[in-house]
Amino acid sequence: MNLLTDLPSNLSDEVFEDLLCAEHIRIERIVSKGHSSPDDYWYNQDENEWVVVLSGEGCIEYEDGKQVTLKPGDYINIPARTKHRVLRTLPDTETVWLAIFY
Repeated sequence: MNLLTDLPSNLSDEVFEDLLCAEHIRIERIVSKGHSSPDDYWYNQDENEWVVVLSGEGCIEYEDGKQVTLKPGDYINIPARTKHRVLRTLPDTETVWLAIFY
């Protein structure tokens, strides 16, 4: 299996695919194309999240206004209960994220 192949053809919405689920870990592939979180929405999850961009580009915004742009190979660790959202992804190409929730 390859994380950069068999991408969804319909990306009217972001696509979230669980690749592995176990007791204390979940690995998810996310495919975006021009998507962002709604202006009034913040992720505020109970799990830590380590995320890497495999292709494309995405920008994460934190509640305090800090922004982090991720390009292929860039990763961040988002501690549990840290409010964040996707500010933007590229409109003309797929952004493929790998997220590990632990």
